[in-house]
Amino acid sequence: MAAQEEDRNLAVAVNDDLGYPVSVGDGLDAEIAGFVRTRGGRTIVLSDAHAPVARIAQRLANANNAALVRVPLGEPRKRLSTVECVLDTLLAHGADRDTLVLGVGGGVASDCFGFAAAAYMRGVAYAHVATSLVAMVDAAIGGKTGVNLASGKNLAGIFRDPVAVFCDVAALQTLPFRSLREGLAEIVKAAIIEGGDLFEALEELTPHPFIMWPWTPLVTAAVKVKTAIVADDREEAGMRESLNLGHTFAHAIERASNYRITHGAAVALGLRAAGLLALRSGRFNERDHFRVLALLALLQMPLRTSLTPDSIFAAMQADKKRRDGRLRFVLPRAIGDVEYGVSCSGATVRRVLAQLARPPGAVRR
Repeated sequence: MAAQEEDRNLAVAVNDDLGYPVSVGDGLDAEIAGFVRTRGGRTIVLSDAHAPVARIAQRLANANNAALVRVPLGEPRKRLSTVECVLDTLLAHGADRDTLVLGVGGGVASDCFGFAAAAYMRGVAYAHVATSLVAMVDAAIGGKTGVNLASGKNLAGIFRDPVAVFCDVAALQTLPFRSLREGLAEIVKAAIIEGGDLFEALEELTPHPFIMWPWTPLVTAAVKVKTAIVADDREEAGMRESLNLGHTFAHAIERASNYRITHGAAVALGLRAAGLLALRSGRFNERDHFRVLALLALLQMPLRTSLTPDSIFAAMQADKKRRDGRLRFVLPRAIGDVEYGVSCSGATVRRVLAQLARPPGAVRR
């Protein structure tokens, strides 16, 4: 996965059966402009108001002669009230069913703007320019949109495919170190699902500073993991659940912390918890478990939390993947092999949550 300098600015079209293009590259302004021009009609750019993202959106709006609307975002604003504001804004700007809505931002922007576009006049075309690692490898791809309710994360939403996704790795240069590092939690998740070259590549890259990482091929590899799974299960009726590895724990951790713990940090904790639960049920082996923990530790991701087991377990009760009142988990059987739809007893889950308060060490069964 070594990067070639001469390939840095080449866009990679991810070949999949999703029915819409996913482009990954370092500098995609011309490709985005070509896509907008080919579609014709009016374009409205919706942007996260965060300064670096807003500058990227302004450049895209100027290049495509499009209206620009900045919206303050962040996990606490991932709510129905924000979507309503976006809908009112689209109406005020004269958007109609032929309008292309071009969203610019990270995972929260993808969820909120995609949801608003799906709801506006029963659906207008939506494309996303991903500016965060989480959005590039996860949130912007697959057609999941939605917002949080007071009781839990992503409980209101809809499946609605975008018409295009652009993952411009040049935007990663605008991210603070912490955000970039935490975004890697979703790539680690993809690597555990895929195994093989992707997991080994991450292990080889961890000693090197991020500026030396080959982001285009790395993001492309993670995107291919997701698109291959989503293409076979568009609305999460089966194997797409595997992409929720660690997320039943992660979403509850976010909610229990009142979103003070970020998504990436929560996913890292969730991956440790999923490994612990898999060990307790005899699915996983300690060698692979500690290999995952070593990778997370080298990436300086959190592996323990001060949240109480009771608070996390209570937040889990609103998880949208519950069936017949029982929590369902995705658990690893090996690096490169995961099992979805696993039910576990509340007592076992609580024991795992208690372990999350302790640093990694000898596994207690």
